[in-house]
Amino acid sequence: MMDWTDTHCRVFHRLLAPHARLYTEMVHANAVLLGDRGRLLAMDPVEHPVALQLGGSEPAMLAQAAQIGAERGFDEINLNVGCPSDRVQAGRFGACLMREPTLVADSVAAMIASCTVPVTVKCRLGVDDDHEYSRFLHFIDTVAQAGCGTFVVHARNAWLKGLSPKENREVPPLRYDWAYALKRDRPALAVVVNGGIASEAEATAHLAHADGAMLGRAAYHDPYLLHRLDVAWFGGDLRTRAELLRALRPYVEAQLANGVALKHIARHVLGLFHGQPGGRAFRQILSEGAHRSGADWSLIESAIAATAPHSRVAA
Repeated sequence: MMDWTDTHCRVFHRLLAPHARLYTEMVHANAVLLGDRGRLLAMDPVEHPVALQLGGSEPAMLAQAAQIGAERGFDEINLNVGCPSDRVQAGRFGACLMREPTLVADSVAAMIASCTVPVTVKCRLGVDDDHEYSRFLHFIDTVAQAGCGTFVVHARNAWLKGLSPKENREVPPLRYDWAYALKRDRPALAVVVNGGIASEAEATAHLAHADGAMLGRAAYHDPYLLHRLDVAWFGGDLRTRAELLRALRPYVEAQLANGVALKHIARHVLGLFHGQPGGRAFRQILSEGAHRSGADWSLIESAIAATAPHSRVAA
């Protein structure tokens, strides 16, 4: 997710879900080639397996970016052709490419030829008034013929005009049945369902019809959901929120020692106590204090203390 799933976020999510495949925020191929790679492609070894998500529409440029990503150690390169934002459309990439399956296939083929890790695609069902499953299947078949074997399907259309990116995540109706039909019609493909998944039960239900489920903003706003799913699907003991957060302390203190401000890490843990007693106080303490000069781990301990049953901190 753009501007959200940076390396600090992914390190935290790896603690919550040891078996999940993590994804970077989408990075344009041109930024990979010409921008600050140290920042854009920052990755901690604990993040594996982690996929680099790219945007773009020029096969040669995407191929170079994919090669760089693989050389940097990413386990998968994912091409995003599902993002509907205005800035994405202006650059002729993202969801508008659902109307150009041949270009997407050419891009995927070039990326596959340039690197040694799997190349996958994240897509929508279509754009605007595309309401024919056959058109969606044609897109998938065209790209699959180029060598892509895994599709993450955000199971709703993208409206390129008239809706904000937020509205595009909520207004177009979900059609999980199309993703399920894709798996049924093309069983050799790996199909991962995405879109509107907000609970353990919803995510688990998709496994009866597809190969996996991808969480988006639910994993950010309620990150403990990641932990519950990991334990439910792969086993292990359910750990408390406080225990999980304290496991992040060595990473936080190492980053602070390297000059990283606490606010850059703390913003990713704000939702950990979502819906829990003291959750609002936890969020408030971190939101108000993490940006201050000298903020350190003691602030996080204060926030954890606000969630204790005996705490009198206002919530």
